[in-house]
Amino acid sequence: MTGSVDQDYVTGFLQTILAIPSPSGFYARIMEHISEEAGRLGYSVERNRKGCAIITVPGRESAGGEVIGLSAHVDTLGAMVRSVKDSGNLRLTLVGGYMMGSIENEYCTVHTRDGRTYSGTIMSTHPSVHVYADARDFKREEAVMEVRLDEPVRSRKDTEALGIGPGDYISFDPRTVVLPNGYIKSRHLDDKASVAALFGLLEWFKRENIAPRTTVKLFISVYEEVGHGASSIPDDITELIAVDMGCIGDDLSCTEMDVSICAKDSTGPYDYEMTSKLIGLAKRHGIRHAVDIYPHYGSDASAALRGGANIRAALIGPGVHASHAMERTHIDAVCGTVRLLAAYVTNID
Repeated sequence: MTGSVDQDYVTGFLQTILAIPSPSGFYARIMEHISEEAGRLGYSVERNRKGCAIITVPGRESAGGEVIGLSAHVDTLGAMVRSVKDSGNLRLTLVGGYMMGSIENEYCTVHTRDGRTYSGTIMSTHPSVHVYADARDFKREEAVMEVRLDEPVRSRKDTEALGIGPGDYISFDPRTVVLPNGYIKSRHLDDKASVAALFGLLEWFKRENIAPRTTVKLFISVYEEVGHGASSIPDDITELIAVDMGCIGDDLSCTEMDVSICAKDSTGPYDYEMTSKLIGLAKRHGIRHAVDIYPHYGSDASAALRGGANIRAALIGPGVHASHAMERTHIDAVCGTVRLLAAYVTNID
């Protein structure tokens, strides 16, 4: 790789997008920022009908019509208002798959359909051990979770007067912290850390005046957490690397400083040749990496294949601990992902 990844750019961009609420389907503001930043770097953005972004980077050669797709998703976990309760508190419904315990006592924002926002806290219906004998033990599930609004509401009528109703989005406070030693802890590193890696690649292309070997299309999806983010991708993409977080935990070798290379997930094995090439490039360029199997995982590459795309597909991304909870990664893993992608798409040492 000629030159180096701009770590400050990647970190700053990541902090910016982490601060923009974007639960699956609630993407207008963050996609506006994505488009503006791509334009600032000199790349135009197209949007498909469901809101996903396509950023095209022309290649040095035609390569027989080969087009490499790199996907990452900017949508996150979140919730919606299911109903307004008689107390004025909000019953919620999940957007994406996560443990209820992971959002208990978290600060949140309610986004009304007319553009107003309200602060709140997600709590169980038995939030105090001083009041409820079973507060410690009763099962946290959707039916017993609610949003306490930071407004003087005492009834359903009070809350409805604020313009809040069923179908309004609820976003979670990311609580982002970037530490001097390189650790980054935040909600929604899945998959905004990977989006930052893709933009780190774009910034490197621009700064070093380097083009990929063949045309590359970055595909930024907005419905991955609900299963159909990249179910429809541009027809000319011949191979797709889904860039998404790597899992850490039992039976896995990935750490927060590694680039994860996933050989197989819940949808089956990824392309053998692509995966082998990525492993070989990581070894050749001295990029910290781990090869793992993720039995409870699916990616945008999985969605594209299920959607009928005639492609080869692979999956890589920065290692992220405690996925779908309070996540943590390291800047080395994010920048390592940039380096591995650069090596794959350029064939330049």
